[in-house]
Amino acid sequence: MALRRRDQDELRRVYRAHVDAVYAFLAYSVPPATAEDLTSSTFERVIKAWSSYNSEKGSERTWILAIARNILTDHYRRESLRRAPSIDAHPELADHVAGGEEDFEQILSDDALRAWLAPLGEREREVVALRYAADLPATEIARITGLSTANVHQIASRSLRQLRALAEQQGKLSGSA
Repeated sequence: MALRRRDQDELRRVYRAHVDAVYAFLAYSVPPATAEDLTSSTFERVIKAWSSYNSEKGSERTWILAIARNILTDHYRRESLRRAPSIDAHPELADHVAGGEEDFEQILSDDALRAWLAPLGEREREVVALRYAADLPATEIARITGLSTANVHQIASRSLRQLRALAEQQGKLSGSA
């Protein structure tokens, strides 16, 4: 099905407006190369489903991030079925060795961020990623996750307190060594 010129222009605008938020949300959970692939998959699905978008049900960003969340869930399901190790476990190293344009320090900091968030549960990581990487307000996160707005605030607050306490504890441990 060919898109009309007006639809093409609208989808370009939508992509430009939301691609960074989608990538940031996904990069909280998966390595950069995988986040890029999942971002592409998200926008492929956005294009296919664009005619079903209803602005009365939520903002474009909320709708698109709900699609990204579903893509991420599907990715985790597929990954759980894989048994053999693959280069996908550390694609950042392959990219760096191949002379990719990515800054290796940024890859390491992405890995460090995921490691820092690892003590949080899946739901807590998702709320933190939607709030701080995708820059969504609590009401939009509530729509995506099916939680109440108050619960989103509580989860985000509790998660930040937990991360702050861990950072303080690690600072005391490294300061006493």
